[in-house]
Amino acid sequence: MDWILREQGFDKERIAANGNKFMIGNGYMGYRGTMEEFTREELTATTLAGLYDRVDGKWREPVNAPNGLFTRLEWEGTPLGVLTGGAGAGAGVELLEHEQQLDIRRAVHRRRTVFRVPSGAAEERRVTLTAERFCSAERLNLLAAKLTVQSSADGELVIRTGIDGEVWDINGPHLEGLAGREAEGSLLLAGMTRELKVPVAVAETASFNVGEQVVSTTSGSPIREIRIPCRAGETYTIYKYAAVFTGLDGTGDAGEAALRLSREAAGLGYESLLKEHAAKWEEKWSRADVVIEGDEEAQLALRYSLYQLLIIAPEHSEKLSIPARGLSGQVYKGAVFWDTEMFMLPFFLYTQPETARNLMMYRIHTLDGARRKAAEYGYEGAFYAWESQETGDDACTLFNVNDVFTGRPMRTYFRDKQVHISADVAYGIWQYYSFTGDDSILLNGGAETVWECAKFFYSYAYFNPGKQRYEILDVTGPDEYHERVNNNAFTNALVKRALYIALEAMDFLRANDPEQYETLVKRSAIQPEQVRDLHDRLYVPQPDAKTKLIEQFDRYYTLEDVPLPELKSRVLNKNEYWGGGNGLATTTQILKQADVVLMLHLFQNHYDRETKKANWEYYEPRTEHGSSLSSCIYALVAADIGSSEWAYPYFLRTATIDLTGDSKQYVGDLYIGGTHPAANGGAWMAAVLGFAGISFDGSTVSIKPSMPHKWQAVELPLILRGQSFKVRVMPTGVVVEAGADNNEAVAFKLGTHEVQVAPGEKAQVDL
Repeated sequence: MDWILREQGFDKERIAANGNKFMIGNGYMGYRGTMEEFTREELTATTLAGLYDRVDGKWREPVNAPNGLFTRLEWEGTPLGVLTGGAGAGAGVELLEHEQQLDIRRAVHRRRTVFRVPSGAAEERRVTLTAERFCSAERLNLLAAKLTVQSSADGELVIRTGIDGEVWDINGPHLEGLAGREAEGSLLLAGMTRELKVPVAVAETASFNVGEQVVSTTSGSPIREIRIPCRAGETYTIYKYAAVFTGLDGTGDAGEAALRLSREAAGLGYESLLKEHAAKWEEKWSRADVVIEGDEEAQLALRYSLYQLLIIAPEHSEKLSIPARGLSGQVYKGAVFWDTEMFMLPFFLYTQPETARNLMMYRIHTLDGARRKAAEYGYEGAFYAWESQETGDDACTLFNVNDVFTGRPMRTYFRDKQVHISADVAYGIWQYYSFTGDDSILLNGGAETVWECAKFFYSYAYFNPGKQRYEILDVTGPDEYHERVNNNAFTNALVKRALYIALEAMDFLRANDPEQYETLVKRSAIQPEQVRDLHDRLYVPQPDAKTKLIEQFDRYYTLEDVPLPELKSRVLNKNEYWGGGNGLATTTQILKQADVVLMLHLFQNHYDRETKKANWEYYEPRTEHGSSLSSCIYALVAADIGSSEWAYPYFLRTATIDLTGDSKQYVGDLYIGGTHPAANGGAWMAAVLGFAGISFDGSTVSIKPSMPHKWQAVELPLILRGQSFKVRVMPTGVVVEAGADNNEAVAFKLGTHEVQVAPGEKAQVDL
């Protein structure tokens, strides 16, 4: 039960939400959870990682490939589809049963649909369609599907299946020159992107042993029409093998590569492919699964969150990262945000350090784009993109949101003023190095990257001569409802940390690669001693001596202190943007998300419990949670101060966001639907770092549980410094078991007890 999602019945209003909820993927591509008969009108999409395109005058966004799994049925001349009574269904067709299912353990999508079809006879006629599909975890360019049809009476079944070239795009069309053809029994549809002329090809090979087929390439979509004389009670099965290749894959001709793989897959057979795919997923779960005892709702929600992270993880490439909406479509331009470092990276650090490395190498590979952005604004070093695509150049526009009342574009400052992004990148690189001890990342661009970030902050910072300190002015923190503020607490704290990281990285480089160190220093107008001075004298807002409160930014307390329900009563349009120049929240203390609370999580060892509690209680009623990133942070800090029951609702809200579809779908008139991988990562953080109380400083693992009352235990694997462990955390004790293949002991602090857990050993401590 904990591994299967099911939804009974069909609701037309849930098409978009279920496309997100039931999606499959493998890091190379994501395939939305739509029905086999759906088209671009129902937002069917095969979204490709790392391939972007721009149509003149529109936003640049990821490319959706043609749909190689398209299939429609017709019974005795009557079309069958879940949209009964509308497009795709014939008159007199009735939908008797429908179930959509996602097996998150094996990453397999299934559906079962029963139709009542028109009949001149007295008896009722039923046609049952079952289908399943998966994105191969072993062969990343491959989609495989199995469809079976059974009828209660004799009759003719027509199956139209092939490659649908009518691609869903938000700001397209992105593919040109699409041409379909038959190639020795297989189908091929190939074209190229409009901007950079990158080839894109989809090939399909189908296997079936009953019926006759005719192939058509009408409208550029190669479709095979299979006519089957059905007999009552017999089951008819078709297997489809669709391969997707682009010019970025390095395999030569994309079309020929796609044809080869689709034919190879057909030769191996569906069950063989499914077996190897399932084995790969068993391996993934062996490193990632978190078992919660005593709370079935939380268990399914957390596993689903981890599933969403695993289907978009770029395990195969260090030139890819994870976009803010994963691979669920083209929303948010398919761009990589700060979400990756702050909310997703921790999961991969503890479970898949090689994928964590890829995520940070992506930032190193896009350093030149960050340099170009800094130079554009007149700064030194690297100013990382707020919305990063394949080159690291910023895809974020100056007018990101339209006013719902006037329709006019609103000037926003996401691109210009969210300078914390460069600090996020430096923080992420150092986290990877600290967790793994893999110094190759510093030697191969990581040290240079964090140094360039430090140079940017030196050129951006302002020295206040009256107070003899540096300040960070005119910025926007994660709380985007308040733009262009001074000394945002989160930003200043993280910049200070980034400066420390840069100095440490340069010291490492001087000792381990003096030639690279000298090269970086000689070509820089900014020297390490200047960065050290900025670090030492940078102002970071501190807790008030009496109240323990930290002001989110300069003069925040002077804003209108209006209760959130009252502010909501002022809303005139449900989609109006609360930030910007004249948004509802701009002149109030109401926040999109609490920057201070996030700072208290990241630097939890720097603040006492009273400070964390005071700020949690102050900022929580003033936080609208307009971002899906917000709730998990409140859960983490609540657990940290021992208030797990405060934390639990925030954890559950985070973990179920893609199950319920209960999230903002619009900012202004901008559609922002899709999956929420940062919230998925936040759910893992809340459960593992929060409730289980696990933390790692690079040398010692600390476990200090703060679990909800219904949780009896949490059991999970960890990989730290290349060593594997199984950890079981209970309210009354902790058990740690080291892998037999480990090659060194690791220190654990379990409550107040400190133990060294050697290879193959087990440590058990009562709390």
